[in-house]
Amino acid sequence: MPTHAPRTTHRTAAKLAPLLLQWFATNARDLPWRRTRDPYAIWVSEIMLQQTQVKTVIPYWERWMRKLPTIEALAKARAAKIHKLWEGLGYYTRVRNLQRAAQQIVAQQSACRRRGDEAQTKIGNQQSAARIRSETPHVVAYKFPENFDDILALPGIGRYTAGAISSIAFNQPRPIVDGNVIRVLTRVFGIATDPREKKTNALLWQLAEKLVTEAARLNSSRSSRRESAHASKSAIANRQPAATVREHGGSAIDQSLLTSAATSIGFCSALNQSLMELGALICTPRSPQCDVCPIKKLCIAQKNNLQEQLPNIAKREAATARRFIAFIVGRDGEYLVRQRPAGVVNAHLWEFPNIEATTERQKSAVPFQIISARPLCTIKHSITRYRITLEAWNATLDEASPQISGRWLNLAQLRKLAFTSAHKRVLARL
Repeated sequence: MPTHAPRTTHRTAAKLAPLLLQWFATNARDLPWRRTRDPYAIWVSEIMLQQTQVKTVIPYWERWMRKLPTIEALAKARAAKIHKLWEGLGYYTRVRNLQRAAQQIVAQQSACRRRGDEAQTKIGNQQSAARIRSETPHVVAYKFPENFDDILALPGIGRYTAGAISSIAFNQPRPIVDGNVIRVLTRVFGIATDPREKKTNALLWQLAEKLVTEAARLNSSRSSRRESAHASKSAIANRQPAATVREHGGSAIDQSLLTSAATSIGFCSALNQSLMELGALICTPRSPQCDVCPIKKLCIAQKNNLQEQLPNIAKREAATARRFIAFIVGRDGEYLVRQRPAGVVNAHLWEFPNIEATTERQKSAVPFQIISARPLCTIKHSITRYRITLEAWNATLDEASPQISGRWLNLAQLRKLAFTSAHKRVLARL
């Protein structure tokens, strides 16, 4: 089984690209962010989809686009609002980086506009320039950058996300490599080394680039055929020999692409999405559906029955169990909550007072004095490699307790705050 790119990579890419485009044209899921070419909407979807399943993201994305439909709206939104919209998606650094990036775009483009106004005033008569500006409607529209390096420079955007936005929104021939793409490429090309190793990872990016470059070539060929078709009509009208235009005709499979739904979004966009879609729907981690795979005849893993062995990812370290105890302290219809500080996991989100319990003795290490407690519920969830158990207790506060940090809020007020996932489930029990 090869551990490096086969010498026939170019030929294989030339065969794979049209097959993937055809399959995607008729099998792509109807996802809301696929109904738009707005780079802002696509950017938001890509950030939400990191570490999160599509079915989970859909309602979040739809609500986000209703509440914050533009870059400017996101840049100006209150931190509490963006956290509430993101509540339950986890990895909250993502949403803070989203806003930082939006604010960076607004700041940079506003600065460019100011410099343009100043230049206009210096060039001509000041009164004339002022008159021109007053006659022009004041429309502020901040655009998401098209240049790959400018996208990559935004907070929270790495090579994959920059490539995804560039290709999906702008149909640029930029490669993408995520978990789904890794699975497809390692199986198709029979790559046995760990994809997280530096050399193997670089190889996967090279293969992804060859495929999207081939898609760009097909896209270019399609444009040439359109010009050829136009020339053919002119030739017929002018009664010129048909042979002068027939030479530009493509192969049978290329011709079928002309009627493909992929043509409406561009081949680079469709190719990259097809790789991700194939990994999500067909080339799954376990029990892949090889019988309906459009590229099974080109797949080394399928030929050698290696689907379950590839990709060859080293086993992760064992999960670590952690146990927390939360105290639900009520008083006159209000409950005590606190906001997590910056720089920690789930920063800026809200929670009930809690402690981590590593021994039974630490149950008494409560941050305030209580006179009684009874169990409310137990919540189990995971964060990265941690398997967490949260025990929530209804607690009665000792009036003699010293001043407690936090806020006392009623249920209606609590529901407006962005809670951590586990504590939101506790809130639902109240």
